[in-house]
Amino acid sequence: MSSLHDFATWEPLLRLLPTTDARTPAAPGGYAAGSISHGSWSVPVPRRLPQPGRAMQVSDMQEELDAVTRVQAALTEAGRADVAFVAEISASGKAALHLFDLGPAADPGIGSAHPGALLLVEDAVPEPWRRLPENFPRARSAPSADPALLEHTLRERIPDAIGATEEEIAATEARLGVTLPEEIKALYRVTRANWEDWDDDYEKVERVFDAVGFELGSLDGLHVAEVPHRHFRWEHGALQAAVTAPEAAVQDLVGSPGWIVIGDTGGGDRIAVDLTPGPRGHLGQIIVLDHEQSIGADLYAESLTDLVLHPGRDWYSGRSRDQLPYVARVHHQSLRSVEDAAHPDLEVLSLGVWDGEPFSLASVVGLPRLRTLSAYPGTLADPLQIAGLTELEFLELPPEDWRVLLDAGAVPRGLSAAAIRAYGDRDPRVIMSLANEILALWDRPLITETVIDGTL
Repeated sequence: MSSLHDFATWEPLLRLLPTTDARTPAAPGGYAAGSISHGSWSVPVPRRLPQPGRAMQVSDMQEELDAVTRVQAALTEAGRADVAFVAEISASGKAALHLFDLGPAADPGIGSAHPGALLLVEDAVPEPWRRLPENFPRARSAPSADPALLEHTLRERIPDAIGATEEEIAATEARLGVTLPEEIKALYRVTRANWEDWDDDYEKVERVFDAVGFELGSLDGLHVAEVPHRHFRWEHGALQAAVTAPEAAVQDLVGSPGWIVIGDTGGGDRIAVDLTPGPRGHLGQIIVLDHEQSIGADLYAESLTDLVLHPGRDWYSGRSRDQLPYVARVHHQSLRSVEDAAHPDLEVLSLGVWDGEPFSLASVVGLPRLRTLSAYPGTLADPLQIAGLTELEFLELPPEDWRVLLDAGAVPRGLSAAAIRAYGDRDPRVIMSLANEILALWDRPLITETVIDGTL
């Protein structure tokens, strides 16, 4: 038994739980629930408000921080990333602490003790993460691309820069498995952008960045913006679609073997040269991968020459990802019916907050590309209609609808992942049990529970 399962590890945190509210663990049938990971926690500990005009400081929550740090240390000792808990505490001080190990088949929830997505198929990823770039044979370099002019301009701006040799450039191409555009070779012939070349002289660094127009990465640091570099949660990734429009300059992808990262905007957004442009793009165009987006990239410049000669542009397009007919969101501030969402190209159907009659799924039954259904509580008239959605790979339902499917033996077996849409007032123990029923259908590792008794 590790210290994670030692009551003494949890005692300081349990003592901070509220005792004067009817919903507290000391009330009949009451409990407190939360979750702790190495980088964050969500625990129902009341916090004292700071004095008016003063921001909250660490000292205002020092007891909570110390108690959580104690548990985080136990997580490290146990080799665990996170733990969810439910605490019951009687008026006499007797406590029962339920600890949940989600295991490899369940993601942690966001800010709650409820589980996140359930991975029903090992290593499965949402459809956009499986999308490969298309080949557009007519793609050419932009007319503005001029490697000779680019190199001449950069040598004038940073005459003392140390450039890469042809051997170093060739070695980088071999490492990446791609042939770099002539503009990129010209850039690194002028400066290889190695920190050791600048001798910690930040003025030299700034001159290079100013000359290029962005925070240039070193030649040795060039890398491919591959799919695994963009993190996702199943319940979020499955609600998105990757669709490249006929007029798009950049393909709508999570990653591409042709996106070679050469720098950064300074705000965490990666700058890349695009060797797999969209149908209206140019070979070697410069794109930006927004760190707040999981899919797609924005056009920065049609060529590196254009970017260097005309700096100061804005790359952000402000485009919306919720585009019909591929993704449809039905709720009181969007589409008002499932019938309005029905389309042969529909991939994602999300039923949100709704105060009218529950929806029938009849109009979307049999759609050939519908792979995701997410339903808010009370939005489905008949959950058993889900059986007609034969292409589903992800399903997110409230506990009541999952209960209907489970009792009828009607859970779609083509799913790769699933999620239970439960909110904070639902007992995590019930949700964990329901999650295990779903996981068991795929013979996946179950969520395990350990109960620790003690007295405060």
